[in-house]
Amino acid sequence: MRHFSTIGVLALLSFLPFVGLAQAPARTATATKAWTPPKTPDGQPDLQGYWTNITITPLERPANLANKEFFTRAEAEAYEKQVVDRNNADRRDGTPAQDVSRAYNDFWWDRGTKVVKTLRTSLIVDPPDGRVPAMVAGATQRLAAQARTRVGRATDGPEFRPLAERCLLWATAGPPMMPSFYNNNYQIVQNAGYVMILVEMIHDVRIIPIDNRPHLPGEVRQWLGNAVGHWDGNTLVVETTNFTDKTSFRSTSKDMKLTERFTRTDADTLMYEFTVDDPLTYVRPWTAQIPMSKTEGPIWEYACHEGNYAMTNVLSGARAEEKAAAEAAAKGSRK
Repeated sequence: MRHFSTIGVLALLSFLPFVGLAQAPARTATATKAWTPPKTPDGQPDLQGYWTNITITPLERPANLANKEFFTRAEAEAYEKQVVDRNNADRRDGTPAQDVSRAYNDFWWDRGTKVVKTLRTSLIVDPPDGRVPAMVAGATQRLAAQARTRVGRATDGPEFRPLAERCLLWATAGPPMMPSFYNNNYQIVQNAGYVMILVEMIHDVRIIPIDNRPHLPGEVRQWLGNAVGHWDGNTLVVETTNFTDKTSFRSTSKDMKLTERFTRTDADTLMYEFTVDDPLTYVRPWTAQIPMSKTEGPIWEYACHEGNYAMTNVLSGARAEEKAAAEAAAKGSRK
């Protein structure tokens, strides 16, 4: 895989025990009694430390669990075993191609394997069906037009390659900050005016002002959007707008408004909740919760760079294929 570096390998070795499915959400009937978080010297709820959002809970509820919001514990453990067995990269069944496609041995993956603490069947908590809402008609038309412009251009130059492949942006940075298959660690640091979130995967650092200032002018667009935060009791609320059309989360438009909520629910849990509000894409807003668990630091530098030299092979291979196709066409026309 192109994103795996030597430093990234070291980062994997620093992980503490994995977390299973997301822990119990703060605003459900299963929530524990209210817990008062510690405070920073300037009186803010203290979110600082190292956190991981590792989970095998899917974003959307699987179709075969359509009306089931929560597992029983026995069902959760059986589901977890099923997922772990399916993802086991040490299996040697199937064809050689299937074996190679599993990439690393299971040691290197970090998806989450512990006994379930939460019983949710999806990260999405609203709508109640645990599914991403339907798209509006205009969104499907917009996405179709974008797809048409990409056809045949994927190997025209480095600017057409995926951002993750170019070591520019990964879904773990977001926002929203989504779990991946490894390197799911974050460090949060606060001072009186800002909250900083260091993202382990690739290189991103989110610096969020917490004075509820206005967003940047609409014509200023950023890959991670323009984030502005404020405190709502013990919860840090971060609203992000001004996204660019170079990035998208679940097909969202550049005019998406993303609202994140960070709440300490106990000494070892930081509830991360996000709401996607994009009338240009979805018929209604939707919300997901991903409990983050305390872990140990430091976070090793991921140093993503492999895409830089793999890019030569990707593009030169495409040119070779084009040359071969042109020669074959020319040979056919002479017959």
